[in-house]
Amino acid sequence: MSNLLSHRCSVGSMSSKMEMNLPKSISDPKMNNNNNNNNVNNVNLNAENNKNNINNINLNNEKLAPKPVLLTQNLAPQQAKKTIIQASTSELLKCLGIYLHTKCYRLRDFQAGDTVMWLRTVDRSLLLQGWQDVAFINPANVVFVYMLVRELVDGDKIDSESQLQAVVLTCLYLSYSYMGNEISYPLKPFLVEDCKEKFWDRCLHIVNNMSSSMLRINAEPGFFTEIFTELKACGTSTPSTGLAPSA
Repeated sequence: MSNLLSHRCSVGSMSSKMEMNLPKSISDPKMNNNNNNNNVNNVNLNAENNKNNINNINLNNEKLAPKPVLLTQNLAPQQAKKTIIQASTSELLKCLGIYLHTKCYRLRDFQAGDTVMWLRTVDRSLLLQGWQDVAFINPANVVFVYMLVRELVDGDKIDSESQLQAVVLTCLYLSYSYMGNEISYPLKPFLVEDCKEKFWDRCLHIVNNMSSSMLRINAEPGFFTEIFTELKACGTSTPSTGLAPSA
């Protein structure tokens, strides 16, 4: 009997020791419930913090991202102003003659109508000989001839009408070569002097000095309009030119 009591005492003392050694969270059920509640609250709090962090990140991204700017502009098409200039072939030939008559002041017997005759004669000759099917002299080509004549004719150095004719026909020859429809043209209608070397020297001078302008007048409408307007303006002042008024 005494052994049984001693055995119960020893078991009781061991159980009390085990209870003393267990942590409160295990030994106390109420504390376990509180801990569980705290853990749930901590999880909810962490989730809320994560949500706030995500919102802060999105807010920062919105601040950093460039915002589109709406630019208001007038989408109505603006019509560019067009300047229309026109002139007939006869009118532009007359303007060219007046230009040469004014520039070559040393030639007393030269008249503006002489220039028109020189150009028309060559053009008609090439038509009759079958070198071309249509006339070369037209407003655009007269403007081209004027551009070359303006460069080559020096009024202070022109001493005779034949010298001026040789220079003008050299410009006409290069105009045919550059603007004409045919591959080549005969040289004879353009020669009015015995020395061909002078003719070719003038041709080389024009090619070396006017190649860029000859390309530009066909590539840039604005440049053509500038030369066209300049030539047409030569007809505003009409001294005694020997030309009948153009219609």
